[in-house]
Order: sequence, then structure tokens, then C-alpha cells
Amino acid sequence: MRQPWFVLGRTRCQSGSAAPDFTLLDGNGQPHSLAAYRGRWLLLYFYPRDNTPLCTREACAVRDSWGEFARLNAGVLGISLDNAASHQQFAAAQNLPFPLLSDPTGEVALQYGALLRVGPVRLARRFSFLVDPHGHIRKCYFKVQVDRHARDVLDDLRQLQTV
Repeated sequence: MRQPWFVLGRTRCQSGSAAPDFTLLDGNGQPHSLAAYRGRWLLLYFYPRDNTPLCTREACAVRDSWGEFARLNAGVLGISLDNAASHQQFAAAQNLPFPLLSDPTGEVALQYGALLRVGPVRLARRFSFLVDPHGHIRKCYFKVQVDRHARDVLDDLRQLQTV
């Protein structure tokens, strides 16, 4: 059977579902797991590639809002299929205060429905998930606008914390 030229990971994650657990390494080789963020909110954002214009704008917008994420007791993890060395360089160049995690096999991106394959190329789609302190997805972002994304997530986070 012939494979289509592109394949999307199935979107299994939806608001109210348990966030799939994972353990991935950051650019410094340190492991990060979803379970380590229990007890606090977490923005888990997938992005295609380090050092590309849209991904840089998105990461910098989150960086510029870092103080507000911290005030709201929310962590941030960025995930792409890039390797740890690429993440280390990208995070240092942009002064990112949050970890970028390497998902080289795309397994975590697939679990979250964020894996995109175009022929032999595999990328993470620009999807984000707001995870509550109990490990449940409270908000899914499947149409991310990079310049507004951090602000949109913070607005949703404030609203969800008052419920």
C-alpha cells in the first residue's frame, strides 16, 4: 500500500483528558517529565524547528511573558524534534528561561497528535496544551498565532484559575 505524501498524528488529546506522560531531555541533557509538574499549571507547546522565524517569535513572546507565567504558578515546556544541541544553542541565543525538550523519535508529539510527516521529513505541529495541576488538559490550541499565543494562554490561565 502506498503511503500518502503527508501524515498527521491523530489528535487524541482534548480538553478534560489526562495529559500523556513523558520524560524527555532538555538542551543540557537534563530529564523533564510531565509528572514533575504536578501541583502547578503547565503550558506544553510543540513547535516545528529551532531558529526559524515563527518559532523564534513564539518562543520570545513566551519569554517576554515569563514573569506572568511564574506569578500564576505555571511552568512552560517547549518540545520539538530537534536535537539537544540545537535546543541548547537556540535557548541561549534567545535567552529562554524555560526548557526546550528534544523528542527525536516524535513519539511524544504523536501521543499529543502533534506529529506531522511530509514525505521523509518529520516535524512537530504548532500545537499547545494547557495542563492543570492534576495532569489534565484544560485547553488545547490547534490554531496558534505566534504573536498572540502567550497572551492568549495567560488570559485562559487566569480565567481557569478563578473557576
